[in-house]
Amino acid sequence: MRIAIYPGTFDPVTNGHIHIAERASKLYDEVIIAVAADNYKKNLFTLDERLHLIEKSVGHIANAKAETFSGLIVEYARKKKAQALIRGLRAVSDFEYEMKVAAMNKYLCEELETVFLMTSAEYSFLSSNLIKQVAVLGGCLKGMVPPIVEESLKEKYR
Repeated sequence: MRIAIYPGTFDPVTNGHIHIAERASKLYDEVIIAVAADNYKKNLFTLDERLHLIEKSVGHIANAKAETFSGLIVEYARKKKAQALIRGLRAVSDFEYEMKVAAMNKYLCEELETVFLMTSAEYSFLSSNLIKQVAVLGGCLKGMVPPIVEESLKEKYR
């Protein structure tokens, strides 16, 4: 069974994230969307809220599931017997950082591959941070995030 892990903070999950998960699901038997408990960001949504939003947003992908993890992603991948990490790239600017992370992960776990998927042009400008900036100012998020995320952002910023 070919298993891929798609890790991130997903604060919040965007349609770009969902699109990458959908594409990864065509390449692997199982895709685990791994929500990071440990990160160095100040999150808007709690870990449980982020997991819930992803679970509701990927329910249509038969071979995808969401889980939380803490610690090194390579250790989590070993535990899950995954062959690959999925990383989305929006622009060339993402590549430099992602290349360093991939190299570190390869150093820590030689048997684990990183697979980069380019995002669709329609989502190339999306980032969770930009979504939060638009939401805090009451802007329209239609088409950028799943409806449940849009509602959750409105609740957070009321």
